[in-house]
Amino acid sequence: MPASLTDSWRLGSLEVPNRVLLAPLAGIGNWFVRLQAKRYGAGMAVSEMVSSHAIHYGNQKTCHEMLRIHPDEREPSGVGGSGGPVSIQLFGEDPAIMKSAAAYVVANTDADAIDINMGCPVPKVRKTGAGAAMLDDHDLAVAVAKAARDGAARARASGGEEIPITVKLRSGSRPGDESGYELAHRLVEEAGVAAIAFHPRSAAVHHKGVPDYGLAARLVETLPAPVILTGGLADAPSVHEAYERTGAAAVMLARGSLGNPWLFRSVLEGDEREPTRAEILAELAWTIERAVEHLGEARATRYLRKFYPWYLARLEKDPTHARRLGERLQSAATLDEVYGLLALDRASEPAFA
Repeated sequence: MPASLTDSWRLGSLEVPNRVLLAPLAGIGNWFVRLQAKRYGAGMAVSEMVSSHAIHYGNQKTCHEMLRIHPDEREPSGVGGSGGPVSIQLFGEDPAIMKSAAAYVVANTDADAIDINMGCPVPKVRKTGAGAAMLDDHDLAVAVAKAARDGAARARASGGEEIPITVKLRSGSRPGDESGYELAHRLVEEAGVAAIAFHPRSAAVHHKGVPDYGLAARLVETLPAPVILTGGLADAPSVHEAYERTGAAAVMLARGSLGNPWLFRSVLEGDEREPTRAEILAELAWTIERAVEHLGEARATRYLRKFYPWYLARLEKDPTHARRLGERLQSAATLDEVYGLLALDRASEPAFA
């Protein structure tokens, strides 16, 4: 019998409390987004994609903001919170710089693991030789992963268990290309990575098309390391179906969880109840206040504009009203204006046990 998604499992030296993880979300997965997922049960959360070059050269925003791990991420608080491990995702094409960045992360943060992005399909990342460009240069990909492992080990030379290094991959560069499947084996066998997070779509299609779960199942059968499945997991039935079909060690929820942390609860507990309007507004208010804590009010006012559409999709069933409210939220100059538009009382922040 396959393991239940609620069962714990081992990722290298780590004990992960369940098999439902928050995927790395570029430009989104900061500490409060990770904390939100954990409050609803995510057994582990991965950070947004962080530049190894920016860490190596000491970029202040990167080192002090993007690498921030909040103490609350360690606490199993909230609706059904896990308090599970945190992984920092790095990207870059230079082994020496990756080694330096991994060493910095281990020495200067409380990260439990490091993930290397070798699947980002965005052109501005690929043209640097990073992300999905690694699918076309397996020797370099192995060198980068090995460098990350060496850097992490160097920073832990004084003692303690090895920090697991994982890699997130696409199935290939183009439809029909299985280079990611082949690279996964080399990364485990030659670079010693602890697990592969596998998105069985090609980089060329981004998030379109049907994931090749058959290829993912083949990888599970042949890879001597855990496979974490991601891609196309937008609701609880599709998560369970893909998990059972592939035999993966765990699943990662990504875009389907944006503005919808209840997806973790649904997958883990079978709770299909739709959140009430009050619950959605309370969750959005929590997100707003955490953004202020993270960025300060002026920056949070601008940053949160990317979040509103995810919540509005659940709040407003009338398309015309949703569009008008969305436009007003996008142009709101202050958070007090945002609270007014949403009819929220800013003084009464929702409390979570």
